[in-house]
Amino acid sequence: VPSRMNPGQFYALPQSPQTFKQILMVAGMDRYFQIVKCFRDEELRADRQPEFTQVDCELSFVTQDDVLRVFEGLARDLFRQTKGVDLPPFPRMPWSQAMDEYGIDKPDLRFGMKLREITHLAKGKDFKVFDEAEYVGAICCPGVGNWSTKQVKNLEKTCTGEQVGAPGLVWVKVKSLKEGAVDLDSSAKKFFGAEDLKKWADACEAAEGDLICVFWGPKLKAQTALGKFRHLMGTDLGLRDKGFSALWVVDFPLLEWDEDDERYVAMHHPFTSCKPEDTPLMDTDPGKVRANAYDMVINGVEVGGGSIRIHDRAMQSKLFSLLGFTEEEAKAQFGFLLSAFEYGAPPHGGLAFGLDRMCTIIGGGTSIRDYIAFPKNNQGRDVMINAPSSLTPSQLAELSINTTVKAADALPSS
Repeated sequence: VPSRMNPGQFYALPQSPQTFKQILMVAGMDRYFQIVKCFRDEELRADRQPEFTQVDCELSFVTQDDVLRVFEGLARDLFRQTKGVDLPPFPRMPWSQAMDEYGIDKPDLRFGMKLREITHLAKGKDFKVFDEAEYVGAICCPGVGNWSTKQVKNLEKTCTGEQVGAPGLVWVKVKSLKEGAVDLDSSAKKFFGAEDLKKWADACEAAEGDLICVFWGPKLKAQTALGKFRHLMGTDLGLRDKGFSALWVVDFPLLEWDEDDERYVAMHHPFTSCKPEDTPLMDTDPGKVRANAYDMVINGVEVGGGSIRIHDRAMQSKLFSLLGFTEEEAKAQFGFLLSAFEYGAPPHGGLAFGLDRMCTIIGGGTSIRDYIAFPKNNQGRDVMINAPSSLTPSQLAELSINTTVKAADALPSS
């Protein structure tokens, strides 16, 4: 946001007041919460809006178990009071398990359709895309093995479209698994015989009338595509419209590799601590370091997330270095936090709930737009007040800014 009183300078709109609440913990406040209006200028979807509300919390002298216990208790009490539903204790699922079994870090546990790795069953049959792939994974869609050719073709388009992003689809229709009368049809039957396909069906625990869908590629990319596909199919098959299922996803990677910039970036944010037992890996294998981070997931939606923060200057400086900050850059941007740590910061952590998301789940809605008084449309526009809109030359001059967008290229403001 440009500053009129400080020409050429700008305010940033953070998703949460992360460093500020950490400073409060260092200052001895111990407990903090705030209902925060946030702004996020990114691609929209059913559970995202440019403006949204967080219930932001931070606590001192806590461990991960403490934080999870407090906010799990809050969530269970909310459901008990508003829906009359007693949620069972939330299971805690490591991120690696979530990706291996569900292909997504916010799995919906109300239905099965787990991912099955069949790499060892798919290679060595002269099917090039499988032989060259790091990973081959399958998912069994119940009761759709009798779909028509047209329906399967449409499914292939869905798999390779933007919603899923798979390189292609290999399918298997499970017609019969009776001994001596096994009948399996496949788009790859030129390369795989009935015995091979039966092994795939066994690995997927398929039943007669099911459709097995197979993706391939780099492991994480293929798993992610399978996870998106699982959610879509679960919705289309009516498996995601009843009941509530909650869990914690924990042990996320601290860092992920950015192929474009060829450097590590923080998976959550650069103030997240690592698992103490993984500290030695910071020097030897940073990509394997697990974060002391956690997400609350209900019905396949991340409704809250947080972490135990770094409270030691040396560790914070080390992480900044891994993220590509020079010592001077870290001091310029975060010197106030690093200096605060010199005064003896307490161990602290927290969590932020997406208030609109929680209301949507409790209210049985499908989009957070239904729980926001003046939501934006799917282009991020407020059609009532016609925002965003262009500024006049005099307004731009007052803010000491200009735009490089030519009038002919600009989107219409109404």
